[in-house]
Amino acid sequence: MKRIAKHVGVIFLVFSVLVTTLVSGVVIANVNNVGRLVHVVQLIRYDYLENVTTDQLVEGATKGVVESLGDPYSTYMNAQENQELFQILEGKFGGIGIVLSLKDPTKLVVLRPIKNSPASKAGIQSGDVVSKINDTPTAGMEQDKAVGLMRGEPGTKVNLALYRESTNKTFTVSITRENITVPTVDGKALPGNPDIAYISITQFGSDTGNELKETFSTMNIKNFKGLILDMRYNHGGELNAAVQVASNFIPEGPVVYIVDKQGNIDTKMTDGTYLGLPMVVLVNEESASAAEIVAGAIKDKGTANLVGVQTFGKGIVQTIFPLDGGTSVKLTTAKYLTPNKLDIHKKGIEPDIKVELPKGQQPTITPIDTNFDPQLQKALQTLKGKLK
Repeated sequence: MKRIAKHVGVIFLVFSVLVTTLVSGVVIANVNNVGRLVHVVQLIRYDYLENVTTDQLVEGATKGVVESLGDPYSTYMNAQENQELFQILEGKFGGIGIVLSLKDPTKLVVLRPIKNSPASKAGIQSGDVVSKINDTPTAGMEQDKAVGLMRGEPGTKVNLALYRESTNKTFTVSITRENITVPTVDGKALPGNPDIAYISITQFGSDTGNELKETFSTMNIKNFKGLILDMRYNHGGELNAAVQVASNFIPEGPVVYIVDKQGNIDTKMTDGTYLGLPMVVLVNEESASAAEIVAGAIKDKGTANLVGVQTFGKGIVQTIFPLDGGTSVKLTTAKYLTPNKLDIHKKGIEPDIKVELPKGQQPTITPIDTNFDPQLQKALQTLKGKLK
């Protein structure tokens, strides 16, 4: 009897996780599918060779339900993954300090090492391909899992095998993790052009809006004649941070429209901090999500020219829903439209002036001298044309 009671308890628990009672009181009644699930649970509990805990079954069922959506942006996150996500948004975590590229989902390509990070000190370069993390091959590995493996307690070590195309060699580095604090905004006078402000935003974290204001204050931004905003390789981040940033670059009005499943529209407005400086914005194929919100608002309002190549095309919004035990589920809950109500999802934003980098050339993000890449050169030329 105890065995039967335990079995019934597991089935009831999994059943409760998956069967939703709507507010109207209507219960999802696909009995056949639920019966199939109960049958599988029964088979695992009594015929599967290894012992399986109830927690494993519930975790697997929850993860499977979300994965069945076929949406790469909707994920179930266990307690560790959930914690790591919020560390990313806060810009503080234990790790080695690399940003991975979105461009090729089949392999882990280093977009850039973070300045002064363990990865940077170990000689890791943009374009290096991570082929192993410790002894685990990365072929087909999701980026979230790879990031989780590379992160960890400061002072612990991780071994990476990397392939470098320029030398056609694979090499291994052993890196000691450190506390990584990632500033998202960098600003200074453009080298050789003391009257041109250069601002780089690498992602949109919870504090990016405040970082930008502090950068403007430190630079005395109103003393500059023009501004270049560089959002190349910015994969996005928080919606509210994007709205705060965009408010500095467009006049009063809507920044973005958020449209949910029922067609309800939430209009995000500027906060009245418009600078009014002549400016040019740099974007590329990896400018995504929140970066596209800012770029789309600027383009629609006509306050700057966009220079570079077509952006990534992620025009959807994810919401994080906390669950028990420190877990959460991240679901795509809405799409966004630019101020002109354009849907850019899977389309991207076309720059006003298209400039491609020569193959193999690295962009000069936050340049230290006047040896600018062609995109930045064109941005400077375009801005100077506005200042005549």
